[in-house]
Amino acid sequence: MPTQPDPGSAEMFESIYVRAGDDLDAIPWARLAPSPALLAWLEDLAIRAGASALVVGCGLGDDAEELSRRGLATTAFDVSPTAIERCRERFPDTAVEYLVADVFELPHSWTRAYDVIVEIRTLQSLPPGTRQQAARSIGETLAPGGQMLVVAYVRPDGRRVAGPPWPVTEVELATFEQTGLRRERFDDEPLGADGDRTATIVYTR
Repeated sequence: MPTQPDPGSAEMFESIYVRAGDDLDAIPWARLAPSPALLAWLEDLAIRAGASALVVGCGLGDDAEELSRRGLATTAFDVSPTAIERCRERFPDTAVEYLVADVFELPHSWTRAYDVIVEIRTLQSLPPGTRQQAARSIGETLAPGGQMLVVAYVRPDGRRVAGPPWPVTEVELATFEQTGLRRERFDDEPLGADGDRTATIVYTR
């Protein structure tokens, strides 16, 4: 029997997109529309002319297209080549630069290069023990004066969970601040009696 990819691995994400084929509804996290949290944040975000944006783990591209529609020079990446292929198929006339990239090995040219970063539920899809490295990599892409939106399930430090997804902890989120970012906003809502929350967080540099 073929072995199953490790949960949260690049191979796992690619296998889900490949199995789904043209049935995009079979992809568990696919909304086929921009994230409501992103839309709400953008309503209050002052976007200067020529600002650049980076979408982390862009999936099928809806968030990236929304940023581009609002005038941001947008780059979006995913570890899955099939996901990036689907983005280009869905939006053949896009101005977004869609790229295959690994969050753990982002190009050096992206360091402090982007005015707007969008990270929605990517960290929580990565296995525990890897998220601080990923958060450090993501945080380093935010330019001085930039803003980053993070949306994630958050769990109390020390509570064990089965995943994916694995809700993130405050210790893991603190890694963003270790890259020189400041937490400007933290809005959360309870998910249940175990202390988990769904959180919308904004960081600046």
